[in-house]
Amino acid sequence: MDNTKLTFYITRHGKTLLNTLDRVQGWCDSFLAPEGIETSRWLGKGLSTADIRSVYCSDLRRTRQTAETILEAMEKGDIPVIEMQGFREACFGSYESDHNSRLWMDVSLYNHYTSPSELTQGIRNKELTYREVLDTIAKIDKANIAENYDTVCHRSLKALNEVVEREKLKGTGDILIVSHGMTILVMMWALGAHELITDHLQNASVCKVVYQNEKFTVESVGDMSYLERGKTFTQL
Repeated sequence: MDNTKLTFYITRHGKTLLNTLDRVQGWCDSFLAPEGIETSRWLGKGLSTADIRSVYCSDLRRTRQTAETILEAMEKGDIPVIEMQGFREACFGSYESDHNSRLWMDVSLYNHYTSPSELTQGIRNKELTYREVLDTIAKIDKANIAENYDTVCHRSLKALNEVVEREKLKGTGDILIVSHGMTILVMMWALGAHELITDHLQNASVCKVVYQNEKFTVESVGDMSYLERGKTFTQL
């Protein structure tokens, strides 16, 4: 059995303009806000202890901009950034670029919660899963183009396994993947990290996943310590 060890640092992109405006951002896109550029640099400094040899991102500009900013901070700008559509954020259909408050209120009411905050607590209490959340959005989307859980899960895990097959040929190593909040949560849930998922993912947070002996092990979800470490380095 091949015991090649691949360590994945899977991060959500930096804060964007639409994030700042509290708008739904799935397949619609926007550039990083100044805060997002800064935190991406901090993340790059914090990840400098990892020997990143390959970098992948989705085909949306916010992940490429984050990846390139991280690499610049790590002084590894010569590493090419490979885009993969499978790591794209979920499509939220007719809710794209609308106010987050409208989307999450509609999801709350459909699932018999009175408010988004009550919905969030329900997710934290494991009363509601991310499968049910995405499936709800697909059901209530008037444009009938929003992606359900299975669609996002299939394409993101397919992309992750394609990366594994490519990287195994190079032997043991560290790989950076820049993706999106909902897509990363779907991947982590599918990989069995149910108990590690306690909240939504913050911008520039990191999930650490190890692949060895033909299986994935999720070691952490939503870790902000890399960013905080990089911030400390920058302030020294």
